[in-house]
Amino acid sequence: MKNKVLIKLFVSDLSACYDVFIPVNEVIWKIKKMFIKSVSDLTGIPLDINQEYLLINKVTGDIYNNNDIVIDTNIRNSTELMLIKK
Repeated sequence: MKNKVLIKLFVSDLSACYDVFIPVNEVIWKIKKMFIKSVSDLTGIPLDINQEYLLINKVTGDIYNNNDIVIDTNIRNSTELMLIKK
């Protein structure tokens, strides 16, 4: 599992928390899109895919840019991330 990391995702709109494996070689905007679709499917509550969301490190407060690659950020196993509507 060297190509994936296990993170904890907090979704503020739903007051929900999920453990998610994400690929380290993917860009942040694709990860956010995957989160939005997955959470919508799991909960049955549609999140607006056209809405702008921010991916924020819960501990450090870092906001990740859409074009960053996961491996080039400080996202590692057990990182806590928040998905927040902008």
